[in-house]
Amino acid sequence: MIRINLLGQVRPKSSRRPVDTGAALPVVFIGAGLVLGALVLGFFYYTWQKQLNEENARIKVLTAQKADLEQTKLQVEAFEKQKVVLQQRVATIEQLQRDRTGGQELLDMVANTVSRTENLWLTEMTRKGNTLAMEGSSASINSVANFITSLKRSGYFSKVEIKESKQDEKNVAVQTFLFQISAEITPPPAVQARPASSAAPPATAKAPAKKG
Repeated sequence: MIRINLLGQVRPKSSRRPVDTGAALPVVFIGAGLVLGALVLGFFYYTWQKQLNEENARIKVLTAQKADLEQTKLQVEAFEKQKVVLQQRVATIEQLQRDRTGGQELLDMVANTVSRTENLWLTEMTRKGNTLAMEGSSASINSVANFITSLKRSGYFSKVEIKESKQDEKNVAVQTFLFQISAEITPPPAVQARPASSAAPPATAKAPAKKG
């Protein structure tokens, strides 16, 4: 629609209100700061997350190495125990080899001495190095004394001692004495010079008993 100005007056132009840009600047700065802060936080998060993953990987590797070392430690301890057992066996064999000379003669001598002693029995005889331990029973204390005297006169022992002598309280029907004797073995020179031709007797042997 066309409008006609009949009054002939010039219509004043409408003035536009200027835009104030000063109020928008803080908003822009805040938005930029938020974006920059988000970028910085994202960078640090990525960096720390990467370090965390690397540390977790190292922990797994170290844990696996620790398990391997513990297994190796157990194997070493088992080898050490086996080594000790083997050393003990070797030492026993070496001791038996050293004791081979005169071993059979010593056993025969003790057996003959028991046979010549009346009313005396040997129940156990154990040899450890150069020490011979004997246990037995007899009908009297005199039999034990005679047995000790015979051992001293045999020339196979440098010292014979009675460790214990007591009456057997379990056997009330017959008077019996229990005894323990220790003797230091010193074979005669003729036996020491003789080459070992037979195996050594076992470390623990049951001596033949003689009943009166």
